[in-house]
Amino acid sequence: MAKATFVLDDETMREIRSLSLRKRKPQSHVVREAIALYARQEDRLTDEERSRRVQLLDELMARPRTRPQAEVDAELREIRRARRAAQIRPSD
Repeated sequence: MAKATFVLDDETMREIRSLSLRKRKPQSHVVREAIALYARQEDRLTDEERSRRVQLLDELMARPRTRPQAEVDAELREIRRARRAAQIRPSD
C-alpha cells in the first residue's frame, strides 16, 4: 500500500471524519471507498450524453449510403478471408 499526502478543505475533512465514525472504519477506508465509487460512476454516460449519441447514430443511419452494396460485400468477404487465413497457420 502506498502513502500519499493531500490537502483537503475543512468541510471535506468533516465529512470523512463523520463517515469514518458512523461506519466505524478508518478514514483511509472511507476515502478508498469514495474513490472506487467515483471511478465506477465516471465510466457511465449521463442521460444527456446517451441522448446525444443516439441522436448522432440516428443521423448517420438516415444518411444515404456512399458505396454500392456489392463493393461493401466484396470488402467484407476479403476481410473474412484474411481473418480465416490468419487463424489457420501451420504449426512449426
